[in-house]
Amino acid sequence: MSTPKSPDASRPPVKVVRSPRRRKTVTAYRQGETVVVLLPARMSRREEDHWVATMLERLERRASRVVPGDAELERRARLLARRYLEGLVEPRSVRWVGNMRARYGSCTPDDGTIRLSDRLAPWPPWVRDYVLVHELAHLAVPDHSPAFWRLVDRYPLSERARGFLIAKGLEDDEV
Repeated sequence: MSTPKSPDASRPPVKVVRSPRRRKTVTAYRQGETVVVLLPARMSRREEDHWVATMLERLERRASRVVPGDAELERRARLLARRYLEGLVEPRSVRWVGNMRARYGSCTPDDGTIRLSDRLAPWPPWVRDYVLVHELAHLAVPDHSPAFWRLVDRYPLSERARGFLIAKGLEDDEV
């Protein structure tokens, strides 16, 4: 079920999607210029209005965070490689890409390039760092073997970041 909200000059267009499977959580994301708000089907119109306003405010705060550019992202990757992988690897290039929908990052070990999905940009820096360490580890170990995971787990927030990414993946699956 979908309820388009009437646009007004002070906010972006909003599409409300009610789900009978959703019990408690409310989620919002941008789809082009439109903000999609996912909420439980049982919510009243008043609760819907409250949550739409709340989620618009949260998205606005998230958008105002400073997001590193490609040069800063590459600098951060090099620092993480030195700190957690003891300089074992050196990326040739690290950059944001906008065409990655099924993964958070990718690495080409043959040429040392790392790409991160721009979906990560507004998320907490420790999550971006985890994805960078994950991709950096692929420069040393191209598969997901135990040796690979030993490298990744040198990052102290790896378990927490994996949980964050799993939760984000579940949100995406509900759409």
